[in-house]
Amino acid sequence: MEQPLITAVTHSTEEARVTLKDVPHSPGVAGRIATVLANNEVNIDMIIQNEPIAAGALADISFTIPRSRLTAAREALAPLESELGIEASSDEAMGKVSVIGAGMKSHPSVAAKVFTVLGEAGVNIEMIATSPIKISCVISGDEVAGAARALHAAFELSGPDTIRPERPFGEFA
Repeated sequence: MEQPLITAVTHSTEEARVTLKDVPHSPGVAGRIATVLANNEVNIDMIIQNEPIAAGALADISFTIPRSRLTAAREALAPLESELGIEASSDEAMGKVSVIGAGMKSHPSVAAKVFTVLGEAGVNIEMIATSPIKISCVISGDEVAGAARALHAAFELSGPDTIRPERPFGEFA
């Protein structure tokens, strides 16, 4: 089994979250939502959709976008809200911290450590996304700096390249 190698903690405070409630759980709806946003030059970073457990139930979809595109996203979604009966809400004060490295897929302890460290720092996780090399948590924007420092310390990282801004809608800084 490979050893987890955490190489960096990245952070962003340029995010907004949009939540769509009462989304019809049927084929093509998520595609329509994403297409409307794409046609209005709104990039989606993280996205979560729950699967309704009751027959005929409605889904909720939450996603992060550049804070600078929140107004455009709300305007683009307005026709779908009316047509599909979707209720949209947004929070423009979101941020994200991510732990980057190899070995996360085979080491559940990395995710456990990230979530525990944030909890012990009093940081509530709003959204989570994972990949084989990254665990990202959307949190309140005003908690990003402290969360990044706590993760940096917990994974015993040092050096100028181990904590850096992340540009989820562009290149790393």
